[in-house]
Amino acid sequence: MRHRQSYKEKMALEQAAMAAAGLISEHYAGVSNIEFQMTYYHRGLHPVLMTRTLSFLPANYARFHLKCMQEGCTGGGYDLAPVVAGLVKSSRNSTKGKIVCHGTNDTPGHASIAYEVNVQYKKRVK
Repeated sequence: MRHRQSYKEKMALEQAAMAAAGLISEHYAGVSNIEFQMTYYHRGLHPVLMTRTLSFLPANYARFHLKCMQEGCTGGGYDLAPVVAGLVKSSRNSTKGKIVCHGTNDTPGHASIAYEVNVQYKKRVK
C-alpha cells in the first residue's frame, strides 16, 4: 500500500511542477511550436538507448525537464528550459548540443543526450 501512496504523491508533485511552470503561450507569446529531437546515450555495448521527438504547442506546459532513462538513476534528468529561453530571446530558430545527466547512479556521467531544438514563431500580421 505504501508504494501506491508514494506513487500518487510523486504524481501530485509532478503535476504541481507542471502547473507552476505555466503555459508556453504565457512565457513565449510569439512561439507557435517547439520541437526537440533527442538521442539518448548510455555507457555500454550499445551506447544509443533511444531516439525521441517531442513537440510542444502554446497550450502545453513550459516545463522542459526530461527524465533520465537510465535504470536506477535518481535525481537526474535534463533541463532544456535554458536552451529554449536562449533561442527565443535571441530570436533564433534552431540549436544543437549535448547534456550529461548528473543524477545518482553507479557511474558518473552514466547517460547523456544529444539534442536539436527547433522553434517556430507565429507569423506577424502587418
